[in-house]
Amino acid sequence: MTHPHLPTTQSAVLAIEAVAGRHGRTARAQHDIGRDQTFAGLAGAGGPGGELDAIPHEALLEFDGRPAVTVRLFTHDEAVVSVEGIPFDVRRDSLPAFLNSVWGGLVQVKARTFPPSTTMTVTVPGEPAYREGVGVRDLTPWIAGLIR
Repeated sequence: MTHPHLPTTQSAVLAIEAVAGRHGRTARAQHDIGRDQTFAGLAGAGGPGGELDAIPHEALLEFDGRPAVTVRLFTHDEAVVSVEGIPFDVRRDSLPAFLNSVWGGLVQVKARTFPPSTTMTVTVPGEPAYREGVGVRDLTPWIAGLIR
């Protein structure tokens, strides 16, 4: 499924805040702007000759309610969404759809007895499912309540 393109960190933040508002969530955003503040600047990332094409902008968004969700947006179209502490690598353009799925109840947790394992799956319509392992120490009451 094609999602609207989110070319900048700011456009992604606005799209994510709109999704959060539709689900009755409040977002708190922290912005890191500039080479001295962002990972890209600290790592020396840049274009030809070491120059950056634009001012690096990264953001961390935290949301109220359960499940506990944070979104970390990096400079180069990278994003990490943590759902109850379980990190998922999500393309920037897919972030609104991913969060809709999380807050819309499209998260499943499957536990196997042998070999013992627990997997959290977020189903985003029109995309392959996002799957991440859940360790025993990572089980929260919200995750444990979804185990089937």
